[in-house]
Amino acid sequence: MARRLIDRIRGLLPGGGRPVHPLIVRNRQRFGAGIDEGGPLADYEFVALDTELTGFSAQDEIVAIGAVRIKNQRILCGETFHALARPQARFQTKSTLVHRLTPQELRQAAGLAEVLPRFVEFCGDALLVGHFLRLDLEFLNRAARRLMGGVLVTPYLDTLGLALRYREFCQGGGGECAANADYHLSALAAEYALPAFPAHNALQDALQTAYLFLFLAGKLQRHGVRTLGDFLKAGQRFNQPWWSM
Repeated sequence: MARRLIDRIRGLLPGGGRPVHPLIVRNRQRFGAGIDEGGPLADYEFVALDTELTGFSAQDEIVAIGAVRIKNQRILCGETFHALARPQARFQTKSTLVHRLTPQELRQAAGLAEVLPRFVEFCGDALLVGHFLRLDLEFLNRAARRLMGGVLVTPYLDTLGLALRYREFCQGGGGECAANADYHLSALAAEYALPAFPAHNALQDALQTAYLFLFLAGKLQRHGVRTLGDFLKAGQRFNQPWWSM
């Protein structure tokens, strides 16, 4: 545990003992000192993302990244990112079978050393959105520290935290929610009658997350959650820095 914490802290230091990629430098320059959180949500650009993994242990790897851009509270379906990433070790696990990824597809994919910088460049100066995003960031930043010399410090919103906050409003008489809550992404999409996308595909899950995010944003805005700071506070249980997990 102590060694893990030391490794995480080292990743926050300039370079983490490795040359720092220019995209990591840019990310720190943009977000390292914080940002103005006082504007309405429409003033900020977001990237909704999802990753597919070989499993959930520290030894497992990212095998796919999907993302879609959100601007002016609209999904830009023409601005998406999707790439498979060749793992270093296992080409087939229970997880890859669930994600319908074949060993041949993964062997033919580019390595994460090539895929990850392209993804970081796609994100640019946008804030991040995901469903239980802390898990994705755990893997993304572990890889970024190893391959790019540092971690991303981009602020983010987690739709799981926002869904919990919306349900609290509902329970207080401020809306209608199912009595028995299921917080899986697909279950929330079905509960709120959102467009349904095939699960266990990084890009499709990113699109599902984007729709859920905009739905929750609209609902929460009616309850006085208006600025970025308000949204960060509303979902604060799932918005902690990744290294505090």
